[in-house]
Amino acid sequence: MNAGGPAIKLIEFNKPYGVLSQFTPEGRWRGLKDCIDLPGVYVAGRLDADSEGLLLLTSDGRLQARIADPRFKMEKTYWVQVEGAPDEAALQALRRGVALNDGPTRPARARMIEPPPALWPRNPPVRLRQSIPTAWIELCIREGRNRQVRRMTAAVGFPTLRLIRAAVGPYALDGLAPGSWREADADLSLNA
Repeated sequence: MNAGGPAIKLIEFNKPYGVLSQFTPEGRWRGLKDCIDLPGVYVAGRLDADSEGLLLLTSDGRLQARIADPRFKMEKTYWVQVEGAPDEAALQALRRGVALNDGPTRPARARMIEPPPALWPRNPPVRLRQSIPTAWIELCIREGRNRQVRRMTAAVGFPTLRLIRAAVGPYALDGLAPGSWREADADLSLNA
């Protein structure tokens, strides 16, 4: 509960590289408290410290569970910069689902995209090898295993260099600057 005001239902946060999906820092990684000073909100889902993009926080436990729990199969959209130039066979493998050490992934939506418009520079920058091209894939999945997107692109021969979550269900970055957050209208149908 936000003292002196209405309860905050949902926060959209553009998590920068190097920030954990928890409020306390750990090792070399910063915590969310460096970016968000709001009591009573909790992370709904996770995003690795070396990944960037949309992270949702809410003060509502049922909404948090609905967003984070893979049983609800909420689609997550990622922009993935990979090393190499994926061909149609690699994209088809991602679409069918790939075999990982913890079992096959569910089918995904995958397509090549141009570098995302208005993409911010990453700090530190991605290390590129001059002799190897890079490409961008938009990958949409409905599960959330540990480092799943990185493992999926590696399984089809194209290691991830940069990973940005662009959307979670109906919520999207839509111009939100890295390190910034905004209140969003909670989709109450998710809280049913």
